[in-house]
Amino acid sequence: MTASEQRDAEQLTVEEWQELVLAAFEPSASETVPLAEALGRTISADVRTRHPVPLFDNSSMDGYAVRYADLQTATAEHPIELTVVADVPAGSGSDPDLPAGSAVRVMTGAPVPSQADAVVPVEDTVEHREAGRWVTPMDAAPTVHVTVPPLPGRFIRRTGEDAPAGAVVLAAGSVLTPRALASVAAAGFGEIPVARRPRVAIVSTGSELVDPGQVPARGMIPDSNTALLAALVVEAGGAVTHRSVVGDDPEPLLDLLDAFDAFDARDVDVVVLSGGVSAGAFDVVKEALSGTVSGDNLRRGAGGRSVRFARLAMQPGKPQGFGVLGPGIRAFCLPGNPVSAAVSFELFIKPALARMLGRLVTLPTVLEGVAAVGWSSPAGRRQYIPVVVQPGNTFNAIRVRPSAAGGSGSHLVASLAAADGVAVVPERVVEVRPGDDVGVILFA
Repeated sequence: MTASEQRDAEQLTVEEWQELVLAAFEPSASETVPLAEALGRTISADVRTRHPVPLFDNSSMDGYAVRYADLQTATAEHPIELTVVADVPAGSGSDPDLPAGSAVRVMTGAPVPSQADAVVPVEDTVEHREAGRWVTPMDAAPTVHVTVPPLPGRFIRRTGEDAPAGAVVLAAGSVLTPRALASVAAAGFGEIPVARRPRVAIVSTGSELVDPGQVPARGMIPDSNTALLAALVVEAGGAVTHRSVVGDDPEPLLDLLDAFDAFDARDVDVVVLSGGVSAGAFDVVKEALSGTVSGDNLRRGAGGRSVRFARLAMQPGKPQGFGVLGPGIRAFCLPGNPVSAAVSFELFIKPALARMLGRLVTLPTVLEGVAAVGWSSPAGRRQYIPVVVQPGNTFNAIRVRPSAAGGSGSHLVASLAAADGVAVVPERVVEVRPGDDVGVILFA
């Protein structure tokens, strides 16, 4: 076996690394927040209705609550006259009597009188037909003429028809979208228990990095990873509590990690470091956390740190690191190229944050896709290439093409904005042809 083949044989699969990572995480503690502050949070317990939804029989139309038996023969040519005995607007708690031959004027959402079994829309009355609006009667006993017989139960929203009391409207692990917040409010809650947001520190490494917006000198580049990873953390439901950029000297990085050791457990749960994880002469993260610039074995550093570095059978994102920095603090060590960092986040960090949040789905869902154009893929490594979804799906498969004209380079960050997700190409495939099947992971 050649040295290259030996290295390839030592590669871990994506699934093996995901399993190793997820085993280190468990759901976070719960906290209760008002609904006004709950958007995007993850509920930590099932939400059960405190009362039926709707709470009471109510009208779905502006019109008249009636007895069906009074109106079976009503027609436009021979309307039936009813005496209007009461008004029930929305918000009223009244339940007026409804004698035979009478009607109660009701508004949309108003309680339907107990003795009514149908609602006639105002549009089905002579008064509305002639005036084009509600007609306010002038006498004490107004009448209304109905031109269309209602069906029994028509235009009445029944108590509990959406959900009975005690029904689960949201399961634990659900994300509180605007629509979900409406369901929680309707179920009778003004506040909700949610999983505490994972607190994440972002550390980008590289002596070549300058702040975005600065004019870089020769050999320098804008730091795009900090903005990328911080935004991905927030999008995944976490909170960014710290951002740093350090050069390629291990000592400042070790000083920063020592500072993390002193943090309160509520300050940081996860540290995400990008850059310096390969086998180069200036790979600062690997040198600082393992004491060496090569090797894949688990090594223990200062302060109870325990970080494993490995090569994975994937492209981009082959070099990875994961472990413990201190009590309760987990560390992800990602490659520095932005596309590698983005793919690594999707595959490893996002599922870990989802596990901490107690969400229902933790691993990326791979959908069926088809290549709209051809491209190459490295032998022996599973490719995750940023792609654009094209219109015109084939047999329910998503048509995709690479988002970058340059192909699968892990440095092609400018075209990352156009990507809708990544195509997943198996290890055995070295050439993707137009029309070939590919997996697709869509970005959130």
